[in-house]
Amino acid sequence: MSEDRPYYKTRLRARGQITVPPEIRKRLGVRDGDDILFYVTEKGQIAVAPAQIIDPEQAWFWTERWQKMERESDEDVKAGRVYAFDNVEDAIAFLDSNADAEDNNAKD
Repeated sequence: MSEDRPYYKTRLRARGQITVPPEIRKRLGVRDGDDILFYVTEKGQIAVAPAQIIDPEQAWFWTERWQKMERESDEDVKAGRVYAFDNVEDAIAFLDSNADAEDNNAKD
């Protein structure tokens, strides 16, 4: 163990349980009930990190389908394929006129 940095001792208990020292919990930014991850680094060291759990109410954003639409939207913005409106009524009128045009093209 290196003397130039602090280290914290804990004891392995039954069923592999440990208590994460308060200094480490503070450094990780975790509290009672939070999930943490243990993983092995490329150098073979064991590391611990807070688990980034997605709120179930936000999970839709991280679906492959939604992320694909996000990428397509970003490309449209970069390519200038966007419209700006002064108010909601103008935006709705634009959408209605496009829907009418698509209906007419579908009939042809």
